Amino acid sequence: MAKNHYEVLVIGGGISGAALFYELAKYTDVKSIALVEKYDGLAKLNSSGTSNSQTIHCGDIETNYTVDKAKSVKRTAKMIEKYCLQYGYQDKFMFAHQKMAIGVGDEEVAYMRKRYEDFKELFPYLEVFEKDKLAQIEPKLIYDEQGNERPESIVGVGVESGEYSTVDFGQMTESLVENATKIEDKQTDVFLSSQVTNIKKFGKTHVVETANETFTADFVVVNAGAHSLYLAHRMGHGTDYGCLPMAGSFYMTTKKILNGKVYMVQHPKLPFAALHGDPDILANGFTRFGPTALALPKLERYHGNSTVIDFIRTLRFDTSVAKIFGDLLSDSDIRNYIFKNFMFEVPFINKRLFVQDARKIVPSLGLDDIEYADGFGGVRPQVLDKKNKKLMLGEASVNPGTGIIFNMTPSPGATSCLGNAERDVKSVCEYLGKTFNQKEFDKDLVE
Repeated sequence: MAKNHYEVLVIGGGISGAALFYELAKYTDVKSIALVEKYDGLAKLNSSGTSNSQTIHCGDIETNYTVDKAKSVKRTAKMIEKYCLQYGYQDKFMFAHQKMAIGVGDEEVAYMRKRYEDFKELFPYLEVFEKDKLAQIEPKLIYDEQGNERPESIVGVGVESGEYSTVDFGQMTESLVENATKIEDKQTDVFLSSQVTNIKKFGKTHVVETANETFTADFVVVNAGAHSLYLAHRMGHGTDYGCLPMAGSFYMTTKKILNGKVYMVQHPKLPFAALHGDPDILANGFTRFGPTALALPKLERYHGNSTVIDFIRTLRFDTSVAKIFGDLLSDSDIRNYIFKNFMFEVPFINKRLFVQDARKIVPSLGLDDIEYADGFGGVRPQVLDKKNKKLMLGEASVNPGTGIIFNMTPSPGATSCLGNAERDVKSVCEYLGKTFNQKEFDKDLVE
């Protein structure tokens, strides 16, 4: 057998690739697995702690989730918690914080009360926080800069303590790979600084070319963020999809303002996250507000303009893409949202505009309380469904059934990494005639 031949090769060293690498090593009889990453370390892009909100999105405070979606997401979110508890990572890179979604104004308050009734059976720990309770647990939500109580009605729905809500997904990525490589009787190799330039298939074998060397594999899974679709198109797969990269920016407070996570009611027409405040576990618990949402013509944000051409090729602009963009921009709510988020990136005026929005959460927030978080935020690959002429919400996967899978995982991709890996592990084992130990998997991560 060739020196660089593996039964399974995983492309992408972020949280999704690491989760699959770990599950293949721990819960299957696959003997040789490789993880190939283009940068010189793991979790350098969207899985880095500075590139996401460090949140376990389980559906309890995400107001754009239906009950059915929350049920599905809750299962995969619990896997994150069970994995971390299994290895003793609580209070190391997984933490419990207060968390809530708030409704401000009579309409949103009524919405949040109804949502509580709809979701309390699925999440029995949820509580309704009236204004007096909010003043105790999150006083910054209630009082303005003069110390006066905000005039609007407000209610919170969440949990005060006891639920794990926050993870440094960068450290979790490293732990998954480290634990995979410790498993005995398995070949688990990691190749850094190995950018994949081409993938070909000869017979039943995939040939994966990188800048440094060539690998062969019986099965390949591409978990390379926005580049997954780029590589799929190179092989002629997923051509009914295009990719619209959305960049998210954050603003960091200059002191601790919120005690926990505070989310707002999602606009029903907008597929992107509403503004929220989170205690940043990499910044002494100071509050990070965001994200903004800005369409960006590149597949990676902070690596020069080297991926602009990749973006153009992956967008695959045609009349279907033009129709999707036209439909989005024809709605005044979406159009205004896009314009405002563009202005959040313009120096000198961005902070002033952002503070006005963030004051819906913290009425007393001043210009001196926040700074643009330079270098924070990443790019999420929003998938354009050209066949149905619409913007897809959530994750997309291209599986032509030929021994290769391409995954695009916008938010909450980190939360669902272990669940998505379970899905792909089953596909790998079915294709290769291998065995997945569902019983052990469930015991560790589900039950």
